Amino acid sequence: MGETLSALMFVATILVVLAGYPVAFTLAGTALAFGALGIGLGLFEPSLLTALAARYFGTMTNEILVAVPLFVFMGVMLERSKIAEQLLMTMGELFGAMRGGLGLSVILVGALLAASTGIVGATVVTMGLLSLPAMTRAGYDPKLASGAVCASGTLGQIIPPSTVLIFMGDILQGANQAAQLEMGNFSPEPLSVGQLFAGAMLPGLVLVTLYMLWIVFKAITDPESCPALELDPAQRATLPRRVFGALIPPLVLILAVLGSILTGVATPTESASVGAVGSMILAAFKGRLTSPVLKEVMRSTLMISSMVFVILLGASVFSLVFRGLGGDDLVFDILTSMPGGTAGAVFVVMLVIFFLGFFLDTFEIIFITVPIAAPVLIRLGVDPVWLGVLIGMNLQTSFLTPPFGFALFYLRGVADSAIKTLDIYKGALPFVGLQVAGIGLLWLVPELATWLPDVLFNNAGFALPTETINSIPIQATGVIDQFDNLLSDQPNGKVMTIDSFENLLPE
Repeated sequence: MGETLSALMFVATILVVLAGYPVAFTLAGTALAFGALGIGLGLFEPSLLTALAARYFGTMTNEILVAVPLFVFMGVMLERSKIAEQLLMTMGELFGAMRGGLGLSVILVGALLAASTGIVGATVVTMGLLSLPAMTRAGYDPKLASGAVCASGTLGQIIPPSTVLIFMGDILQGANQAAQLEMGNFSPEPLSVGQLFAGAMLPGLVLVTLYMLWIVFKAITDPESCPALELDPAQRATLPRRVFGALIPPLVLILAVLGSILTGVATPTESASVGAVGSMILAAFKGRLTSPVLKEVMRSTLMISSMVFVILLGASVFSLVFRGLGGDDLVFDILTSMPGGTAGAVFVVMLVIFFLGFFLDTFEIIFITVPIAAPVLIRLGVDPVWLGVLIGMNLQTSFLTPPFGFALFYLRGVADSAIKTLDIYKGALPFVGLQVAGIGLLWLVPELATWLPDVLFNNAGFALPTETINSIPIQATGVIDQFDNLLSDQPNGKVMTIDSFENLLPE
């Protein structure tokens, strides 16, 4: 009965969100309502709600999540200080002289902005204001132009440093610990955001390549859809200097931020602080670090970060009640009974996430589905890094799939009235297909996500030898349950020590 109630709670939450209520309050309010119903029916233990304080405190003290507002600040600063605008204009001139070149420049700049900002909305709006009019004046097909702008803007979802990957890494870290404990491994190797960043690099580049190949295909098969851009002699003469000035500063910032994370020199939080300071330095060199700009950047950073973290806190209530009602057991039973074994279970989860992307925002999907499904899939033997990158690529489609694709809304808000909404939707569909193809490649070749983390982070973790684990005299006296309860009280990102575990062992 409790499992049925948890399933009804999941469905009710989705319906209330679709009705237009704020997501954060919907997650918490629906969960509390079903928790009260469970208490009345004797299906939910009220004492479980006391763990909320520990969860909230763990979120507030989680050093990994400090990187989120810092990366948001970096992205908004680059956008507000016109650095992204200058990069887009000069790269457009560099490639625009060739057929389809303007579309290729949009894809490349989208990838660079993704690696330096990680904010989908800012990237889509910036390119929609600057590149879409230029592509329209050059005679580009409105569908191709709109699709290229929307798709390249969504690369911030998968190319590090992505705020989505930061939250994904934090959730998967806890899911991996819970799954390993269920399997009897009391010293699981830690999972870090840096590993997830490394795992997302090659799949992100694969997506960029697929997008560019589509532009080349259109240039060959339908030349009139992407004509070349004419440049006057004065523009050509100054182009090399302008490209160098626009491209090198963001590249240096990207290498400083991502390089320090991937090489282990700095944590994601430390690298995010470097990126935030670096974006201010670049803005100062451009003469745009003014008081109004800084005030606007801080206001935007506060609004974006607050929105995401309030959703996270609401999701904590949801996951706690869902597990208390036995929902995790229900999910485990459903996924393990799927035809095809582990592959079938992963496919079902990916399919659910894909269809939720038609109606829900990325963060809503993450906070609702990943804490529920990830522990089960990891217990079934799925690599957590590969799973996180696969989910990240799948979530990217949520920005492009009608009717509620946010990238489509962003572009519609800044596009000229001559660009029809139907053109934007039609233009996005081929790129959704390319994203699905990228997911398929990652499915068939998991090494795209696991190879680089293995190279960079091999032997980073510590695991007890098998004979040591087997020699620990654990009796069936509820030790595992006690250990699980203590672990759930740990702040996010903290790992239970061996000494803490030994206190549980019978004398």
